[in-house]
Amino acid sequence: MATASAPALPSPQRRSEGIAARRGIVLVLMSLLVPGSAQLAAGNPKVGRLALRVWLGLIVLLLVAGLLALVARSFLIGLYTNPFTLLALQVAALALGIGWVLLLVDAWRIANPGAMSLPGRLLTGLLTLALVAATGGIAWSASSSFGTQAHFIETVFGGGGTTQATNGRFNILLMGGDAGKSRDGLRPDSLTVASIDAETGRTVLLSLPRNLQWAPFPQDNPLHAKYPNGYWCATQECLLNAVYTLAEDNKKLFPKVKYPGAEATADVVGEILGIDINYWAMIDLSGFRQLIDAVGGIRLDITKRVPMGITYDDKGVFDWIEPGKNVLLDGYHALWFARSRTYSNDYERMARQKCVMNAMLRQLNPTTVLTKFNELASASEKVIATNIPGGEINTMLELAMKAKTLPMGSVSFTPPLIQPVKPDFAKIKQVVADRIATSEALDNPQPASSTSTSATPKPKKSSSTQTSDLDAVCTVSS
Repeated sequence: MATASAPALPSPQRRSEGIAARRGIVLVLMSLLVPGSAQLAAGNPKVGRLALRVWLGLIVLLLVAGLLALVARSFLIGLYTNPFTLLALQVAALALGIGWVLLLVDAWRIANPGAMSLPGRLLTGLLTLALVAATGGIAWSASSSFGTQAHFIETVFGGGGTTQATNGRFNILLMGGDAGKSRDGLRPDSLTVASIDAETGRTVLLSLPRNLQWAPFPQDNPLHAKYPNGYWCATQECLLNAVYTLAEDNKKLFPKVKYPGAEATADVVGEILGIDINYWAMIDLSGFRQLIDAVGGIRLDITKRVPMGITYDDKGVFDWIEPGKNVLLDGYHALWFARSRTYSNDYERMARQKCVMNAMLRQLNPTTVLTKFNELASASEKVIATNIPGGEINTMLELAMKAKTLPMGSVSFTPPLIQPVKPDFAKIKQVVADRIATSEALDNPQPASSTSTSATPKPKKSSSTQTSDLDAVCTVSS
């Protein structure tokens, strides 16, 4: 009876080539997972020890950063947003990436490709090449991201504002720039002050109409001498939003001031409201649209359809933003929602603009900021200027995170509360003081006492819906 012959064993050369290929794959993967391990196992131990120490050092730094994020987040943010820190991270990411690539190539060299078969050399070579491309690409992207962030902070956050809170509050003027081919210069299309409690982050939005007249210049502003009784002219073009271009046209009155238009507008707005403006920021319409897109859009509960088209009849209306619950608006539609005046007026538009601001605050989260920082930075560079210094970014972010958990108050200084043609500035100041006092009382309730004779008087309540909470005017989807 014939016996089956045993399968022939591979030749020693083929077995050796297979072992060499498998060894090469293992060494390359070791370098990917733990840089320096391949050199410690089969190459130059000095190089391996150095790479491993660097790797372990990075792990320790990440653990420390994670701990600081839990116990000292403000310090960590302040350290991270320092341009010198970001520059160091940019250089370090590139250097570490180059080192990692060299370790991968060296691991393939250690495996001795000459001892492999042709398929083995191709397999290990392609694997190494793919990992080199991946790690090099990651390092380059990280380095580029750190560079973008550093440039963003240095470009946008120029500094110059008042870093100390006034009466326990930070007051920030937000201006939406409306420059266009048909416009002579830039004019703020919207003017809203966010008055923020420096401890709790509770915020009140104070909106002024762009067509307000007789705007007063404070006495220390160079334009006060020219308009001692307020900004007015017979042509009725001396409106609040024209203060910006007025100052820009009189730059000689503002020596050593980089942005006289923004500074003059902040002075006037602070004088109208009876508060000190700490910071101002201007964003143009293109930047606004990109900013919304960068965060993935905003969601609103819309109660009234909004026309898209610059006209006062149906001929120019080319589309509508329909009402509904949890409506997702991209940058293009959010811009139309905030700016449309067709079949409405400036005052209704002011309410929609504040609704958009509130949505951005409440729906923006740290994960979005981290994962889309480059898109946010690119869009935010459309901000013409801000005088918030880079060193205060951490403070503003902390307050923003607190603010998004609290109801936001709102005041719109529009008819019938005030008449823009001849506004009652004393009434405006009183309404602002009362609304801020009402907001602060929510965090500092007075204990009830029947025996106290010196209790602090309660702030006055306004019957006007213009001083109600923002959600009563426009609802932000949860």
